[in-house]
Amino acid sequence: MDLYRSVNIAGDKTRLADLEQQTYAENFWGDQENSMKINQEISRLRKKLEPWNALVSEVDDALTLLGIAQEEGDTAVLSEIEGQLSVYTKRFEDLENIELLSGEDDPLNAFLTVHAGAGGTESQDWASMLLRMYMRWAEKQGYSYELLDYNAGEEAGVKQATIQIKGDFAYGFLKGEMGVHRLVRISPFDANKRRHTSFASVEVNPEIDDSINVEINESDLRIDTYRSSGAGGQHVNTTDSAVRITHIPTNTVVACQNERSQHKNKAAAMKMLMSKLYELQKRELAEKIEEKSGEKKDIAWGSQIRSYVFQPYTMVKDHRTGEESGSVDYVLDGDINRFIYAWLKSNTVNKSAQ
Repeated sequence: MDLYRSVNIAGDKTRLADLEQQTYAENFWGDQENSMKINQEISRLRKKLEPWNALVSEVDDALTLLGIAQEEGDTAVLSEIEGQLSVYTKRFEDLENIELLSGEDDPLNAFLTVHAGAGGTESQDWASMLLRMYMRWAEKQGYSYELLDYNAGEEAGVKQATIQIKGDFAYGFLKGEMGVHRLVRISPFDANKRRHTSFASVEVNPEIDDSINVEINESDLRIDTYRSSGAGGQHVNTTDSAVRITHIPTNTVVACQNERSQHKNKAAAMKMLMSKLYELQKRELAEKIEEKSGEKKDIAWGSQIRSYVFQPYTMVKDHRTGEESGSVDYVLDGDINRFIYAWLKSNTVNKSAQ
């Protein structure tokens, strides 16, 4: 059973073997920059192939056991292997979805920012629900996350918050979450128990590494410091350690108040700014290419991508792919992979058709 061929990752095995062979060269460690890049790629490929190797080994063992059980007429073992089939299928599908991540930035960490829409407390509460959803998703994926900026709402929720999510392919999985998310429910803040529609937007940027150069002129920056005021007093500071940086030409604003050190907050904010400007440059380039080719995308930043409905029925629906779920509570607890995978598959198909 050649699972490698079915997902077309034989090239990764060949690439890994070639890179590992290079490490035995006499002058390999003499070029530190090159050796570091090669070792990073080796590490990435090993992590990618490791779960495939484990699955292939287990399936091969099961097939061998299946043959023996059939010869001996052991119905108990046959039933056990049959029960494992769905487990193997689920693991295969999960690994197959990673193969949809082919963008050069997909393996990177991600900065994810949630913005409350118009509507005051109701929208701010919705923004905090989205923020928790992505935190829970990160936990379930085995990723780590860090709250970098938190601008609390007046009564409840959050006006804006940014988290950094660290893990292999964090950006690749989350990039399709960018856009406007819509909530329909009976508002807990409405004494008359009326149904409300609220909006919040999600922005996702890759955490670029040192190999990507983004030029920023100091004269284009306005840097402000202020006192931290995080969630529940958790990040509250008694000094003006929080940092807000505005890139004047693009009006791009970033902020960080996670650290007690103003210097560390400034460094983290600069990293976010570079990531946002890098993403902005890519977007502008893509728009120029579309203008020349006469193509127009159906989905753009700011469009409504998904609805979460509690009333008059319960449903989460992605408007780009048609993917649906009746379990709103489970989705808001971080079970969003079905929507992520559906968008990745749809996006891959659309690219192939162009």
